Amino acid sequence: MALYVLKVPLSAFIIVGVTELSKCANSFWGGVLASLPLVSLLSFIWLYVETKDNGKIISLSWSVFWLVLPSLSLFVVLPVLLKRNFAFPLALALSVVVMVAAYLVTAAILRRFGVSI
Repeated sequence: MALYVLKVPLSAFIIVGVTELSKCANSFWGGVLASLPLVSLLSFIWLYVETKDNGKIISLSWSVFWLVLPSLSLFVVLPVLLKRNFAFPLALALSVVVMVAAYLVTAAILRRFGVSI
């Protein structure tokens, strides 16, 4: 339980940091902070602290590697839709739908080649 007291504020701090950097400085520094694999790094740390199981960390790391690829579709579709004057909520929703479809396609392709995630 004590670990949750650390996890929640630290995670919230990172999210606030991304939005504040993007508002105050420029989108470059917000993008840098957002693009860092902070969630993955923190997850590796929390998982190790809680389980001391390297196998679980190995498995999580490989899953992140394979699933980063389809997640990139969101970052392509969202700005394209916004440039075409889609309302933000609709553009975001459609981007998420495309990303979920990319996850499903990626999972099917990986299964076909015997890669389990």
